[in-house]
Amino acid sequence: MITIDGQEAFVIDGHIHFWDGSPENWRNQWGEAWIKCFYDYHTALSPKEAVWPFEKFMKYSEEDAIRDLFLEGHVDMGIFNSTYLKEFFKNGFNTHEQNYALVQKYPDRFILCGSFDPRWGEAGFETFRRMVEQYPIRGLKLYTAEWYNGSRGWKLSDPMAYRYLELCRELGIKNIHVHKGPTVYPLSKDAFDVHDIDYAATDFPDLNFIVEHVGLPRLDDFCWIAKQEKNVYAGLAVASAFIATRPRYFAEIMANLLYWLGEDKILFGSDYAIWTPKWIVEAFARFELPEDIKQEYGVDLTPQAKRKILGENAARLYGIDIEAQKAKLAQDPIGQRLAARQAA
Repeated sequence: MITIDGQEAFVIDGHIHFWDGSPENWRNQWGEAWIKCFYDYHTALSPKEAVWPFEKFMKYSEEDAIRDLFLEGHVDMGIFNSTYLKEFFKNGFNTHEQNYALVQKYPDRFILCGSFDPRWGEAGFETFRRMVEQYPIRGLKLYTAEWYNGSRGWKLSDPMAYRYLELCRELGIKNIHVHKGPTVYPLSKDAFDVHDIDYAATDFPDLNFIVEHVGLPRLDDFCWIAKQEKNVYAGLAVASAFIATRPRYFAEIMANLLYWLGEDKILFGSDYAIWTPKWIVEAFARFELPEDIKQEYGVDLTPQAKRKILGENAARLYGIDIEAQKAKLAQDPIGQRLAARQAA
């Protein structure tokens, strides 16, 4: 929670991870290359005081995550964007099974996303069904540039992807987070191209597609698609991290999103643990669009817009009653630790 213009803002971090990028988990050179590329992003955009040692960045603890997100980071709830990468990491990088360790302990704090890969073929339908039966899967995270059996990517418009999206309907999974835009070595940038969202969003109007990273660097393409597709939303992870080192670039991104999509279709995300949410949330609460950008685009990042982006929009997509949720969170172990801190 953070206060904006005298009112509390409920914060749902729409893009978090609990990964294992340690050498013990590297399957090959790509695992090492992957976590080093992540670390380059971390050091390039984090304020100096928020930069971690590489050893900690590779594998942080449960207590690190609880402190960074909830005790110090202003986050009330987080959405686990599970990422598998089993061709790079022996046990997967950030799977729903790994994330479930924290979900079990703090069920009201987290939303767990699973995934599918159309390259599993029909044989994967049962795997997908079993995942949803065994875990409290409330959304999906799709990674179209992931390597699998010699393939280096897939598209949401592939016929087999449509079969899995139909299964999502059947299983009641409505919110589909899709990584679109920035790449991570050694994955292909083109395999994260945003254009296939246009097809899936048109053909599955009852599903919500949250485009993580707003398609960067293809922001224009994303905005043109999201403008016409009512079920396409902007996930701010990665974009939000530019708020400190490239504030004008961040302002231009926000102005484009507000102009094309409006304040009801933008969801906050820190991409924890690439970046910790504390400095991003605090900077976002203070952030003002430059006057010339406000005039050019005819938009403003008002306190109401900030509250929607930080949590209210994600709460609406996931059917969360914020006032009822706040009452529950005040009673869980993290809520009790926060209360004790405030009383001390």
